[in-house]
This record gives sequence, C-alpha cells and structure tokens, in this order.
Amino acid sequence: MVESLRNIFAVPDLRNRVLFTLALLGVYRIGHVIPLPGIDPQALAEFMAQASSNSIFGLYDMFSGGNFSKITIFALGIMPYISASIILQLLTVVSPYVERLSKEGELGRRKITQYTRYGTIMISVVQSLGISVWLESFGGGGAGGALQLVYHPGWGFRLFTVLTLTTGSAFIMWLGEQITERGVGNGMSLIIYAGIVVNFPGAVMTTLGQMSTGQLGLFGIAVLLVVMVCIVGAIIFIERGHRRVTVQYAKRVVGRRMYGGSSTHIPLKVNTGGVIPVIFASSIIAFPVTIASMLPSARAGTGWVAAVVDQLKWGNPLYNLLYVAGIIFFAYFYTAIIFNPDDVAENMRKYGGFIPGIRPGKRTAEFIDTILTRITLVGAIYLALVAILPEFLMAGFKVAPIPLIGERLDAILPRFVTEGMGITFYFGGTSLLIVVGVAMDTVQQVESQLIMRHYDGFMKKTRIRGRRG
Repeated sequence: MVESLRNIFAVPDLRNRVLFTLALLGVYRIGHVIPLPGIDPQALAEFMAQASSNSIFGLYDMFSGGNFSKITIFALGIMPYISASIILQLLTVVSPYVERLSKEGELGRRKITQYTRYGTIMISVVQSLGISVWLESFGGGGAGGALQLVYHPGWGFRLFTVLTLTTGSAFIMWLGEQITERGVGNGMSLIIYAGIVVNFPGAVMTTLGQMSTGQLGLFGIAVLLVVMVCIVGAIIFIERGHRRVTVQYAKRVVGRRMYGGSSTHIPLKVNTGGVIPVIFASSIIAFPVTIASMLPSARAGTGWVAAVVDQLKWGNPLYNLLYVAGIIFFAYFYTAIIFNPDDVAENMRKYGGFIPGIRPGKRTAEFIDTILTRITLVGAIYLALVAILPEFLMAGFKVAPIPLIGERLDAILPRFVTEGMGITFYFGGTSLLIVVGVAMDTVQQVESQLIMRHYDGFMKKTRIRGRRG
C-alpha cells in the first residue's frame, strides 16, 4: 500500500490529477464557512437542533455536507444536479427524443449533459425560492412563533437568496465536472463523499468522549467495530458481485476475413441501482414527515397528524416497514429504467451473438430478465439490511406501537432490541454505502492509471473492480 501511494506521486500526470482533485475539494469545503447573508445564526442553530433527523432536512443536510443546516452559500449542495440527472434518466423511458439522444453516442451524451445543466439551474431556482420563503415563515407570529430566522424578510431577501444559492449550486456542479475531467474519480460522487467523510473525525471524538464519561463501554466499542468491519466487507462483496451470462458469437466471413467465433459474457450486477433506491425510499418517507411537522397540530403534539409523524420516527414499526418496502420497490424500479433486456437481446442478435441453449430474440430477453429479477431481489434485501442495521444500533426497533401484540413483545424482547445499543457514532446506512462505493470507484481509477504506466496497483495479485464491474 505504501509503495502504491509512492507510485502515485512518482507519475507526474497522476500526481497532478490527485492534487487538482484535492484542491477543488478544498475549495468546496471553504463554502461551508460562508453563511447566507441576512440569517440569524443563533436562531438557525436553535431551530436545526430541534429539527427531526429523519425529515427531509436531515437527508438534504447529509448530501450537502452539512451546508444546509448552516444555510451557507452551498446549502443546496449537489442535490439539484442529482435530481436533474434522475429526471433525465426517467425521461429516457418516457420521451422518445431523450431515448434517441441516449443512443447517439458522444454527441447525444453531450446534449443530455447540457439538458442536465439547464435542469440543475431550474431546480436550484425553485428550491432556493422555497427555502427563502420557508426561512421567512419562522417569526412574526407565524409557524415559528417567536423564533425569527431572517433579519429583514421580503422580496429583497428572497431574490438575493435565489441568486446566491443558485450560483452556489452551479459552482458546485462546475467543480464536479472539472474533477471528473481533469482529476481522479467521479467529481459529483467525490463531492458527496467529502461532505460525509468530513464529519467522521468529530464523530470519533464524540465516541471517545462517551468512553471517557462511561456512557459507552469497551464492549459497545468492540461490537461497533465488529459490525462496521462486517458491514463494510459485505458492501464490498455485494458491490463487486455480478452474475456472468455467457454469450457466444457465431463465425461470419466478411470479404476474406473471418470474424466471431469468440465467447464472452454479460456481467449482471447484483446491485444494479447502487445507492439510488435507498435515497428514493428515504426521500419518499421524509417528505410527508417534513410537511406534517410544519402543521400547528403536529407542533402541538395533538391530533392524528402528530400520531402519524410519531410512527414515522426512527425505529418505529411503520417507518421500518415502509423503508424496507420502498427500498425493494425502487431497486426493481430503477433497475428496470437503466437496464433494458430487450435492447441487450436485440444488440446481441444484430452482431450474431447468442446465449448457449437459448433462442435469440424474445427468449433471450426473457432469460436475461429472469436472472436480473432474481439477483435484484438479493441486492434489494442487502440494501435494506445495510440501511436498517445502523438505525437498530442507534435507536433499536420500537415494537410497543404495534397493535394488539406490541406491549407483550416489548416486555419479552431484550432492551438492546427495543432501545438499541446507545451508539451515537455517525454511522448511517446511506452514507456508508456512498463512502464505500465512491472509494472503490476512485481506487479502481487510480489503479488503472498505475497499471497503464507499468506500476503495481493497490492489489498486486487481484484487480479491484468498482461498482461498474
């Protein structure tokens, strides 16, 4: 490992790419300390401390690297770009024009990238305007009571907020594109990665503080380390896992040359959707909680709205049920969008390829679809377990709210099941999936650069495969 790191800085081009990437990530983190003008920082800190971590605010703050909780100039983060990219991917199924662009090679890809940029700006304008109005709603006898976040509400503040946050989002998008083009790794993923990893040192210090005060014993630390190693190992194993479908190409004569006659395979990944199903499921559950928490009845803790909000908190049965069901549903949904067995079968037929024992055309598409359906179930269950397990360690599974049998189960089950282990380490399932996956992709790219220049990579005996196979 040390020799491989030394080799990185021995290659001038690779060294420049790594330093360029680190420099732009440093620029991104500078925006974390520049607050949006016109905001009362003390009132904002008080409000964010009261905000629910499983609301849309907690999810947005994670992807913005903590910028949203402080309402900095980068408060929107990379989420508008992610939303625009997902919308364009969905349009490839709905819109024939976008579908045609996706099949036109480099020219089509540039056009889709241009549309993604336009979509990012539009989404940023709408979201920043919504944030400005939402911030103004706190104070002046409104929903926030005496808590006033904005010094001088009005259209001046709203327009300035739209201009600042939209510019910040566009600048982050530019940083990500520059890292992808001139640095190492995927720029957008690395920006999210940097925002998550930067919180780890503080989480370690918090954990050490709990050890010194006796809140967390050596047994709890040992369990945490074992679980973390096992989960990281499982993520690496599943993300690298794929099912190989053998494809045979028939021999064909073109002029005086003979082509084909070779055998290859199609790698069908176990987790085709990546972390997107977890993000979708988290957003769908967090959105109604966020809206409901703004209602007066929910704030007062009375009425059926407050009861629903309470049921959708971490560890409660309804939350866990909807979360797992949402992850499984979106795993199949997103896989169906980005992978079309009919197109794969048609391309194989055009170039004379076939799966041994399977008739080309429709039967081949059905065969691939059957395999994909089975392995996607494994990938969806894996995503659900990784997403739920950290919540179990922190909050446990609250079985008491279950109708009829809840109180009996709560009396029978051990306390660590219903109350968790009290571990407050920054250990979210979504963040862990992103960190491990992005790290694998980046290491794979660096290793490819080293091998191309006749240097040993990080793994001398085996090659590291990222999430893309």
